[in-house]
Amino acid sequence: MRHPTLRHHTRQHHTARQPALAAGLLLGMLAISLLSACGSTTGSGALHSLTLGLTYIPNVQFAPFYVAEQQGYYRAAGLNVTLRHHSFAEDEFGALVAHQEDVIIGSGDEILQARDKKIDVAYIDNIFTTYPVTLIVPDSSPIHTIADLKGHSIGVPGPYGATYIGLLAMLKSAGLTTADVTIQSIQYTQVPALTTNKVDAVMGYLNNEPIQFQQSHFAIRTITGPGLSDLISNGLAALATTLSSRADDIKKLISATLQGVQYTIAHPDQAITSCQTYVPDLTGGTRLATAKAVLHASLPIWAINTSQPGYIDPQAWQGMASFMQSQGLLSAAAQLTGSYSNAYLPETATSGTGY
Repeated sequence: MRHPTLRHHTRQHHTARQPALAAGLLLGMLAISLLSACGSTTGSGALHSLTLGLTYIPNVQFAPFYVAEQQGYYRAAGLNVTLRHHSFAEDEFGALVAHQEDVIIGSGDEILQARDKKIDVAYIDNIFTTYPVTLIVPDSSPIHTIADLKGHSIGVPGPYGATYIGLLAMLKSAGLTTADVTIQSIQYTQVPALTTNKVDAVMGYLNNEPIQFQQSHFAIRTITGPGLSDLISNGLAALATTLSSRADDIKKLISATLQGVQYTIAHPDQAITSCQTYVPDLTGGTRLATAKAVLHASLPIWAINTSQPGYIDPQAWQGMASFMQSQGLLSAAAQLTGSYSNAYLPETATSGTGY
C-alpha cells in the first residue's frame, strides 16, 4: 500500500490488529529471539548485498528500516542492505521486475493485484499488523457508525489504493454497497474537503490525516469497521526467483527488519534520531513535531505479533483475496497460489505457503 509506502498512501507525507504496545519484558524476549535468528556477528565472509525498495520519498513511516540499518542489525546478519526510495513517478514493481531491487515493501492487496498482472511476487513478512485506514467525520456529524453512511458523501483520493479498498470493505461489513453512498474522488485534499463541507466524510490514514486535522484545530472522529480485519497491509515481498535463489539472505533480512520494528516501538525517540539521517530537514520546529506525531501514531500500526513476528494469517489472506474478487479488484483467474509465504520468518511454528 504505498504509503510513505505507498502509492495508496504517500503522495503527501502519508503513511495501521493490535491497539496497544507489547509489554517491555515480552519485547525484550523478542529482541533476544530475533538477534539469535539473525546471528550476532558477520563471521569471516563478505557481506551479502540486497537492495530494498521502500517506495517514494523518505519519511518517518519507514523508521523501522532506517533503525535496522543505523543499529547495525543488517550488518550483524551478514547483509549490506541498500535502502532505495522510488521517484514519485516510478512504477511500484518496475525495479523489482527489472532486478534492480531484491525485496520491496508493499501491501497484501497490492501483491495480489501485481500477481493478477502476471508478476510472480510473493508477500513474505507482515509489518503493518493493522490495516491503517479510517473513516473521518466532523465531531458534530450525525454519522457514528459505518451503517450511518447511507445517503452520505465520502471523499477518497480516487477509486484505487488502501483508502478505497478499506472503504469498500467497511461498507460491505455494514451491509452497504457503493450504490448506497456517494463516493467522490478528491485526490489528496481530505482536510480542505471535510472542513469546507464538500463531503460528509473522508477516508484517510490513521497516522496521517487525523494529525493534519489536529494541526488545523478541526475536531473530528474516526470510525472503522470489522471489514478491515481481513485486509493485510504493508510488509515485505520478493519475486519467486529471488526467494528460491537467496532464501537464507531473505530470512536474515526479515529477522533484522523485525528487530528494527521492535526497537522503534520500544525507543521511538531514538528512532527519530535514526530517521534524521535519511529524512531531509528533520531537525526542529514544526516539521520535527509533525514527524514525532506521525511516528507515535504509527506505533500501534506496527505492533508486533509477539508469538509469531511477521506472521501472515492464511484465513485473513484468503478472505482478502475473496473480497477483492467479489469487488472486481481481481480477475477470476488471478494467480493466488503462492501469493504469500511464512517460510522465511524467524522461528516460524506454523509456516504455510500459498493461498
